[in-house]
Order: sequence, then structure tokens, then C-alpha cells
Amino acid sequence: MDQKLLLVNAFLLLGFAITCKATTYMVGDNSGWDISTNLDTWAKDKTFNVGDVLVFQYSSSNSVSEVTKENFDSCNTTNVLETYSAGNTTITLKKPGERYFVSGNKLYCLGGMKLHVHVENNQAYAPAGAPQATPGSDQTDFPNPSSKSNNNIPTSTAFSHIGETYSTIVLGFLGLVVSMLWNVIN
Repeated sequence: MDQKLLLVNAFLLLGFAITCKATTYMVGDNSGWDISTNLDTWAKDKTFNVGDVLVFQYSSSNSVSEVTKENFDSCNTTNVLETYSAGNTTITLKKPGERYFVSGNKLYCLGGMKLHVHVENNQAYAPAGAPQATPGSDQTDFPNPSSKSNNNIPTSTAFSHIGETYSTIVLGFLGLVVSMLWNVIN
């Protein structure tokens, strides 16, 4: 009986570990963080979870600021929570709730260059042994691309099919192993 319980627990643990994955989203996809990008449409069909990463790609003359809802609604770019201006910025969504980002240029913000993200609480985010971010490591600087067409940062959909295929193969393999072990135990 102890072997059966061990087998069931091992299967549950492996299944849980396989389903824990974060997604990296390049804000605006190939257009990046730009006044010409319709960010409302871009974000509309996406579900953001704790652990996901937003990659903002923009020119060195622009910036990204995280703000409160009130400052988001009014495009207040002077009273910000955090400002990023390195050209390319990654922000890990560490907790559930609402996040608001605006362009550092108020005119661009008024023109629609702002992003509201609802972050859902994904309980399966951090399995045991997952690397943890260090305090103050929300921003990672990437070299500025020479043009928007020279975009080497993968978009959010670039690896989605690979992850689904991988999970299906691994779950199929685990099912085979469990059935073989079940026959050995019985």
C-alpha cells in the first residue's frame, strides 16, 4: 500500500511541476512600446499571471513609467511609482492585481501609449526549486536594436506551441510510466 501511495504522490508532483510555467510577453509584439501600437487591442486577449514577464522594447528617446490608476487615467507622468528609460526593460509580474504603465512622454500617453495589465494569482507559479528574483531586479537592460525590423526578442506567441507540445509529450510519458509501475506493484 505504501508503494501505491508513493506512486500517486510522485505522479501528482510531476504533473504539478509540468504545468507551472510563466510566459514572456513582448509588449506590442513586433511593434514594441510605440505610439503606433494599439496596446488595448494587444492586451485584450491575454491572461497575465504572477510570474509572467513583460518586455518593453522602445527607442532610447522614450521611457516606460509605472503609475497608479489615477495617474494612468490622467496620463500624469510626473508622479510615478517607477521609471525605466534604458531602451529595453523587462518587468516580472510578482503579485496579483492591477498594474498600470504609461509612456514617459505625456503626449504619447494621451495618444494611447499606455497599458493596463490585470495580473491573476496563479497558485502554481513557483514550484520548489524555481529560481527566485532578487530585490531590485525588475529591470534588465538589453542592447538597443538598430531598427524595429531587427527585432530579436521573442514575442509571447513564439514559444507557445513548443510548450504545449512538450507538456503533452511529458504527460503522455508519465502516464505510460505510471501504468507500467502500477502493473509492477499489483
